[in-house]
Amino acid sequence: MALKLAIVGRPNVGKSTLFNRLVGKRVALVDDRPGVTRDRRYAKGTLGDLDLTLIDTAGFEDISDDSLESRMREQTEAAISDGDLILFMMDAREGVTPLDRIFAERLRRQPKPVVLVANKSESRESGGGVGEAHSLGFGEPVPLSAEHGEGMADLYAALVAAAGQESFVDDDEDEADKPIRIAVIGRPNAGKSTLVNRMLGEDRLLTGPEAGITRDSISVDWEWEGRAVRFVDTAGLRRKARVQEKLEKLSVADTLRAITFAEVVVLVMDKDNAFDIQDLQLADLVEREGRALVYVASKWDLEEEPQARLAELTRLADSKLPQLRGTPFVALSAHSGWGVDRLMPAIIKAHETWSVKVKTRDLNDWLAMATQRHPPPAVDGKRIKPKYMAQTKARPPTFVLFASRASAMPDTYKRYLINTLRESFDLPGTPIRLTVKSGGANPYAEGGAKSGPERYKGTAKTAPRRIKKAEKAEALSNLPGKALEQKKASGPKPKVISGLKARSSKKAGQSVAIQKGARGGARQVSRSGRIRTGQKHAPKK
Repeated sequence: MALKLAIVGRPNVGKSTLFNRLVGKRVALVDDRPGVTRDRRYAKGTLGDLDLTLIDTAGFEDISDDSLESRMREQTEAAISDGDLILFMMDAREGVTPLDRIFAERLRRQPKPVVLVANKSESRESGGGVGEAHSLGFGEPVPLSAEHGEGMADLYAALVAAAGQESFVDDDEDEADKPIRIAVIGRPNAGKSTLVNRMLGEDRLLTGPEAGITRDSISVDWEWEGRAVRFVDTAGLRRKARVQEKLEKLSVADTLRAITFAEVVVLVMDKDNAFDIQDLQLADLVEREGRALVYVASKWDLEEEPQARLAELTRLADSKLPQLRGTPFVALSAHSGWGVDRLMPAIIKAHETWSVKVKTRDLNDWLAMATQRHPPPAVDGKRIKPKYMAQTKARPPTFVLFASRASAMPDTYKRYLINTLRESFDLPGTPIRLTVKSGGANPYAEGGAKSGPERYKGTAKTAPRRIKKAEKAEALSNLPGKALEQKKASGPKPKVISGLKARSSKKAGQSVAIQKGARGGARQVSRSGRIRTGQKHAPKK
């Protein structure tokens, strides 16, 4: 079993930095300003041979009213109750502050072991703060630097000593029982965290009337009817032009990463402003990422005419997002719980549709029917002929169509095939990928297997002269310093004349090579350039 470690302390002491260091990747948002973390976040990490379940918490504030800081303090106290061991962090540069003393007093009242950590101890100025940490009453502090990774060996020794002699070895999980990853997205203050809390049956996430409370993407494991589920609550996404602060940009990037790694995305919308420009852009982003999608209209208990409004929103979704026609639509109220029980069945159905696999035989029977009912158009006077179709993968369903002149197939006919495929095999709302390829390359096209001189390979006798000459020149150029020697070694060659032509400057009796018309080797040439026949006793005319 893994050691559950709760990292607590006042704001801006480096809790999220140490959390990311132990997890091994950048999971929690980190910034110089205090109060970045608000919800408690769980993740698995390791330190040496210790398997850890880490809990990142918000900075402790000594407030007990109805403010946001008070609700953050309640989340920190819940993490302390859930952890097996408490890691109390303080800033060694600033030393012990009054808020540290108040928090230390509260930690001493609970029975769980506490390890005191003095963070930011990489400089000489931090020595005084480490000495002051002894006054908190938790024994010898562990000096470390979470940003630079210094002092991890001392932290390991302190955790082993505080946890006792128990062996914290993580049990192997069954890979077949992986949870369904569900990302809950939407605009700010749409009710995403309230919906997740209603599904879990507890106040797991921080909620309130303020917009933009959630900053990190918080993952929560749950079980529904014996099936493992992992909810990921994300920060609200506003229009890109309105996102100016660095912290909000980090939150947006974290939300987009949650969409990328999700399997099903739940788009939560306010019933009064459903399917505005921002909601349409989010839905289109989910479709381009290839994730299953479920629409949720929140605050439905305040609707006066629910049936008419639901039909209107359904028509609006199909008209503005035709590429996601048939996506499940759930109307509910997260505050009162009305209609929440219909959400999980819709999510499971969308996940099953997203993971569907169609037999190749059924696909080709459907292809013959679809092309017979609506044949492909003729482009440039030549008709496109679909030949064969198969599914290459699922999640999302991806199909490959082999056809002649695949590059000329218009997008309108591809959309017709996708819509017909969606209706015939009952794939409502799920993204479908269709790739059209040619059955084979034209061998007589330029650069093909039968396109002329490019077929020549090696030193064949039938090779063109220019190719032989180029190969010989290349062989000479590849031997630096030897080209001149090879030319000299080749020696002079007899000059070749064509036919009966010869220059008049040739002297009589000079032997030359004859290319055409010669029967028996070299012949003699007269001063006038005519070839002598060699007949000494020719009859006179």
